[in-house]
Amino acid sequence: MSILVAMSGGVDSSVTAYLMREKYKICKGATMLLFLNEALGVLSKTCCSLENINDARKICELLGIEHEVLNYMNEFEERVIRKFVNVYESGGTPNPCIDCNKFMKFEAFLGHANEIGLEKIATGHYAKIERDSSGHYLLRKAKDLSRDQSYVLYMLTQEQLAHTEFPLGDMNKSDARNLAEELGFVNARKHDSQDICFVPDGDYANFIETYTGKKYQPGNFINDSGKILGTHDGIIHYTIGQRRGLGIPAKSRLYISDININDNTITLSEQSLLTRKIRVINANLIALPELPKNYQARVKVRYRQKELPATINQTSPEEFIIEFSEAIKAPARGQAAVIYDNDYVIGGGTIADIIVT
Repeated sequence: MSILVAMSGGVDSSVTAYLMREKYKICKGATMLLFLNEALGVLSKTCCSLENINDARKICELLGIEHEVLNYMNEFEERVIRKFVNVYESGGTPNPCIDCNKFMKFEAFLGHANEIGLEKIATGHYAKIERDSSGHYLLRKAKDLSRDQSYVLYMLTQEQLAHTEFPLGDMNKSDARNLAEELGFVNARKHDSQDICFVPDGDYANFIETYTGKKYQPGNFINDSGKILGTHDGIIHYTIGQRRGLGIPAKSRLYISDININDNTITLSEQSLLTRKIRVINANLIALPELPKNYQARVKVRYRQKELPATINQTSPEEFIIEFSEAIKAPARGQAAVIYDNDYVIGGGTIADIIVT
């Protein structure tokens, strides 16, 4: 048996490499070069820096396994960064980590493993892969729920799950760090990144303007009746549901309820945007071939959120209508809605429409 380990230079992927070396006869490590800081005008230490690549190489040397660097910069720019920009320009809120997983780790990286004759890949994600009695693969939450990453893995296919290992799924983060220290890894206490790798300072608008070379035009903040309340700085600075950083004086809190790219206006409402129903597109099912009518489950619409009870109806192979049992603060278009049955991921998709109640 043989495996290729995705190594970012962080502690999780390093511990993954050690565990896979112990399990597989042939184990190799590879680091994906996704972007150059200088080319994007960012200073990122979270991904693709020389420091991280060197750390990954040092771990491989310590473990006695081969290491290579894979240049995926063109693919990453085309399939992740450009989509990130396009979604913001259209008034949505993208989730580039999901796109990176889908196109880079489980398409390009797995494809490379196949090309060089390796049977599987492994990553440092905190999630579990199981198999039911019929041989169907299932995606399950990690043991360490504070680190669980199943939400950003809902797009995995049966073929991808069959050729993937998540060895950290049964570990706590503290266990991984302690093991790294015992093994003498240079990155045992390296800080975890909480930001998008190519926007390390969290200033998405500044990144988009630097990347595109555009200056996005100001427009009007309006209320539900169309009255002008003030001027916004350009639609890429805002997202649905936002209430901070608006700069509009008001007696009560104001929330962004609509972003209209056609007339460059942003609507502010005095009440938080609530919904009970959303439409989801580009859907993927893991646990079931199709959903039964009025399927009862729990749905997560934000990464740092508990799942909420809902009824899901599949209207086409790649489209769901999700109706929550109670009104919730509306998620942003472009984000993911992921369906759970207890600890298992049923599937998920991209939020396309919000029906306000």
